[in-house]
Amino acid sequence: MSQSPWRVAVPAAIACLSGFASAHAQAAPRVGPAHGTVIVVGGGSMGPEIYQTFITAAGGPDALIIDIPTAGGDSTYAQDDPSASVWRAAGARNVVVLHTTDRKVADSDSLAHVIAKAGGVWFEGGRQFHLVDSYAGTRTEAAFHAVLDRGGVIGGSSAGATILGDFLVRGAPSNDNTIMDDPRYEKGFAFLRGVGIDQHVVARERLTDLADSIMPRHPELLGMSEDEGTAWVIRRDTARIIGRDKAFAYGGAANDDRKPFLTLHPGDWYDLRSRTVIRRAKYGLLTHGFFDTLFAGYRDAAQGGATVLVAKGGQVLIDASYGIPDQPKYMPTTTVPQFLLGSITDVFKALCAELSPPLGGRTVLPPTRTRLQTCIATRISTPIGMHKTTATTEGVVQSDVDELYRLALGLEHSETYRAADTARAFDINAGWQHDRMYGTDRYRASGTADGHRAAFVRMPEMQFTVIILTNDDHVDASAMADQVLRQMFRSVRD
Repeated sequence: MSQSPWRVAVPAAIACLSGFASAHAQAAPRVGPAHGTVIVVGGGSMGPEIYQTFITAAGGPDALIIDIPTAGGDSTYAQDDPSASVWRAAGARNVVVLHTTDRKVADSDSLAHVIAKAGGVWFEGGRQFHLVDSYAGTRTEAAFHAVLDRGGVIGGSSAGATILGDFLVRGAPSNDNTIMDDPRYEKGFAFLRGVGIDQHVVARERLTDLADSIMPRHPELLGMSEDEGTAWVIRRDTARIIGRDKAFAYGGAANDDRKPFLTLHPGDWYDLRSRTVIRRAKYGLLTHGFFDTLFAGYRDAAQGGATVLVAKGGQVLIDASYGIPDQPKYMPTTTVPQFLLGSITDVFKALCAELSPPLGGRTVLPPTRTRLQTCIATRISTPIGMHKTTATTEGVVQSDVDELYRLALGLEHSETYRAADTARAFDINAGWQHDRMYGTDRYRASGTADGHRAAFVRMPEMQFTVIILTNDDHVDASAMADQVLRQMFRSVRD
C-alpha cells in the first residue's frame, strides 16, 4: 500500500516550522505565541494531516487533549460526544470533553485543574459568543493560555477558529452568523494578537466579508481566513498552511492582483510579524514560467479557459487559471466556474458503485435525485468537504480542480471512504486507467476517451497529483499532464 502524502508530510512540517520559528527567537513574537503552537482551521471536514499535526504538537497520542464543544450551544455534552470520538478515531488516546455554561464553574479551579495537565485544547464549531459567555476572563481562560506557555497546542475550527484571534469576528450573540461585528463581543481569547479570523470563506463565499466590514474600520488588524479543511499552523510569528484548499491574509504587505487579500496554499510559509510570504511551495523545474508556457493558448477568455492544479506530498505547487474572468465575491477562479468532466465521471460512478449498500441492502432516494446525484452529494462529498461538485439527472458531472484535489487526497487516505464500509473491502482505484510511468503506478482519467479536454492523474507512490480542466475538446490534456509529470520526474533526478 502506498503512503498517504498527508502522513508523510506531518513530521517534516513540524520540524520545519520549529526551525523557522527558532530563526525569530531573538525577538519576542508580535502576533503568535512565545511558546507552543496555534492551529486555525476553516471548518468543515478535516484531513488526517491536521489531526496528526495537532496530536503531535500536543505531545503525541498519549497526551491529554481537552475538547471544548461549548460553541455548539447545548447545555451538556457527554464524554462520548461525536466531536471527541473523531479525535479518538484519529489516534488520540486521552481525550476529555470539558464544558460549562456556568461562569462560576469556569472561574473555579475545577476545570482549570484538568486543563493544567493537558498538552492540547481544541475548540469545536458553533457560535463564538457561547465561548465568550462561558469562559472569557475566567480562570479557565487563563488555563487555556497556560497550555501555550508550557509549549502545548491550542486549536479550533469554524467558530473555534475565530475565538483564537484578538478581534472577534462574527461574535454577535445571535444565530445570525452574517453579523460581522458586535461592540459587546469584539474580544476573542487572543492566542494570536492583533488578528481577526474568519472561516468557511470559499465554501460559503465569504471572501468579501473581512475586506468590506472589518478591515476598513480596523486597518491595524491582520485579517486571517481559511477555507474548510485548511489550517494555519503557527509557532511564534511563523505560519505554515496545510490541508485541502486555500488560506487568505488581509492587511498584509502585498495582495493578489485585483483582490484585497493574499492567497496562500498548502505548503506556503507566512511571516505574521512582517505580513509577508516567507516561502512558496515549489518543486524543482515546476516554475510558473513553465505553466504559463504550457497554457499560453488559454490566456484569452475566448478560448474557453483552463485551470490546473499540481501537488506533491500535500503541497500545492500550482493552482492557477488561464482565461477565466474575475468571479463575483472574489471567488477563486480555480473553484468557479465549474467544468464538465466528461469521461472523468466514470471515476465518480465507479466509486459510487463501490460505496453502494451490500447485496440485499436498500437505499431510499429523494424523489428528485438519481442514485448518482445522491451518492456524490453525500457519500463522496461529505467525507472530504466538497460543496460545488454536482451531477445532473442525466449523469453529467461538473467540478473544479480544487474539489478534485480533495477527492485525490481522500482516495490516498484509505479510511476516508472505507470507514463507512468496514464490513467489506473495495477498490478505491476503480474507474481509473492504470499503467506505469518511470516504473511507478499511475492512475489516469480524462475528459474524453482519447485523453482530450481534461486530465486527472494520481501517482500515489510519488505523491504526485496533476489535474487539468479545460472547455476545449481539441486539446490533448493527457499529453499536457504527461509534460508536467516529466518535469516532476526530472526534478526527482536532479
